[in-house]
Amino acid sequence: MKSFLDHGIIVPSSASGEINLVCPQCSPMRKKSKDKCLSLNVDKAVWNCNHCGWCGGLNDTKSDFVEHKKTYTLPTYSNKTDLPEPVLKYFAERGIDNPDVLIRNKIGYGMKFMPQDAKEMNTIQFPYLRGGEVVNIKYRTKSKHFCMVSKAERILYGMDDIDHEMTIIVEGEMDKLAFEMAGYTNVVSVPDGAPSVNSASYSSKFDFLGDEVLDKVKRFILAVDGDAAGKRLEDEMSRRLGVERCARVVWPEDCKDANESLVMYGKPMLVELIKNALDFPVAGIFEVADVVDKLDRLYKEGFERGLSTGWKAVDKHYTVRTGEWTLITGMPGHGKSNFLDALMVNLARDHQWRFCICSPENQPVERHMAGLIEKKSGKSIQIKHQHRISEDGYKESKNWLNHYFSFVMPETPTVKEVLRLMRVQVKRRGVQGIVIDPWNEIEHSKPAGVSETEYISKALSEFRNFARNNKVHLWIVAHPSKMYKDKDGNYPIPTPYDVSGSAHWRNKADNALTVWRDFNEDSQIVELHVQKVRFKEVGSTGMAELAYNGVTGMYSNLDLAHKEIPTVFREDQIMPTRSTQF
Repeated sequence: MKSFLDHGIIVPSSASGEINLVCPQCSPMRKKSKDKCLSLNVDKAVWNCNHCGWCGGLNDTKSDFVEHKKTYTLPTYSNKTDLPEPVLKYFAERGIDNPDVLIRNKIGYGMKFMPQDAKEMNTIQFPYLRGGEVVNIKYRTKSKHFCMVSKAERILYGMDDIDHEMTIIVEGEMDKLAFEMAGYTNVVSVPDGAPSVNSASYSSKFDFLGDEVLDKVKRFILAVDGDAAGKRLEDEMSRRLGVERCARVVWPEDCKDANESLVMYGKPMLVELIKNALDFPVAGIFEVADVVDKLDRLYKEGFERGLSTGWKAVDKHYTVRTGEWTLITGMPGHGKSNFLDALMVNLARDHQWRFCICSPENQPVERHMAGLIEKKSGKSIQIKHQHRISEDGYKESKNWLNHYFSFVMPETPTVKEVLRLMRVQVKRRGVQGIVIDPWNEIEHSKPAGVSETEYISKALSEFRNFARNNKVHLWIVAHPSKMYKDKDGNYPIPTPYDVSGSAHWRNKADNALTVWRDFNEDSQIVELHVQKVRFKEVGSTGMAELAYNGVTGMYSNLDLAHKEIPTVFREDQIMPTRSTQF
């Protein structure tokens, strides 16, 4: 049975009965990130978050996504348009002094139990509507404590105000009302504010951006808070919505949002800010003003290294950073795809990355999924195998796989169609990792009069631009040209220049890896040759050795314990699985 820690819940060892804890699902996304909004009964092993509605239990066996579709609570809302004088004064002090704005947005007032205060409180109530129906309600106290309806759907605030020509996105309900005071009703707000600066994973909290109504909007103006958390929010939204459709507001130096700007400078300032919103940089044209925030961040924080691969030996030479692409090559049977699958499992486990895979060679797709489950669980999926994964372990791994991985297989897998589907998954699921495996299975319709070298150059440029513009990491698996064994019966170690078609594989890649095994020696030892790293802060050229487990396809650091690996491998042998501690 799984533990509380498996769900991200940290319970004090001496705890018992009913306790309140920080919620691992929503707390990292909230400004009050230390609020203990998760109610947990240690003895009954059940919990419920009073803020986001996440609930569950260690004995719950009914969480299989295949059997249960997510349902939401519809709240009851009785709108009181006759707001009391103190509430009207509260809004007026924040520049929202037109009662018609409050009435149009159906702002309410009433008592609500607030978990932060552990008692009933007077609250302002912001109804979240879609098609005129109340889908959720946000409750706000005078002391700026917030909560929403448990188990209700999270959608954009003001969704019925979306305009297909241009829509403004802000970070709070008060900011939406502030813009309406300046004449803009085409404004929506994110439901949970910006993600915490320290949150390791937050991409799954943007599911509200998957609504198809947003696909029809031609232009977005991002007017979120001007602090570090707001910058993170702006980056993720522009990535998902497409930077080509987005512009951003630059606030006055002494203001961080729309409401403060309204109070300090009045309605004309908000109008000017929208008129002067800055387009995100166009590919190929850069001025200092376009990237000044990022430049300042580099000066203050230094160059950002990539994420750990999960293997200490590999991290010395290669880490993973968004906006780049990596070539993986190697001889057939040496484990290129196996290594890449293991890397994806590590990144999903350690950094909560989501992936979209186009792998025509790994068909049927359920077989590929089974291999990922084996790598995730460290157990075999084979019937009657002595180390077979349990039914509960299989269900948990299947849910995990559904959350972090998706697959695309267009009927005609051209470069254009594959990238189109990948872009859909960036928007809908917020994927950070894209895999093309292998290159030769993509359908390449080379125009007449264009050489293979020219075609590969153009195609690789498209993939590189996709990685940079969408802030994802892209891996392409490509086979080398025909190579010949040496006198010892081994193939030489391929280089990027050996990849079939063009030297552009070496020139255009940000990173280039070769997976190689010496089958005359111990074939359980895999050599990863890092043959190119464009940016020194990401890694350096060199070779790392990993131990390979033929049952689960897992790789592990080759430490002292692995020096005793037997040279003859049997299917019933399980090598030590890698530790998450280095």
